Amino acid sequence: MTEALKAKVYFADPYCSWQRGLNENTNGLLRQYWPKKTDFKKVSQKSVSSVIVQLNNRPRKKLNYKTPAIKMAEYMAAIVA
Repeated sequence: MTEALKAKVYFADPYCSWQRGLNENTNGLLRQYWPKKTDFKKVSQKSVSSVIVQLNNRPRKKLNYKTPAIKMAEYMAAIVA
């Protein structure tokens, strides 16, 4: 797969959360909406979609305070150009 995608793959060590920064940050953001042990069988798709939109429209310091949605739109526009 790495050859087909021409991308490096990295596997974090078990129980080393500091090696998974983006994943751990995203988990923290999701915990604002759903606490641990939430039964996702009881969470509606509408609710999940709403949270996705909110997170994608949240400015990020890492993106110079732009939103992921804006950065994706810029990227897609650059591909078309």
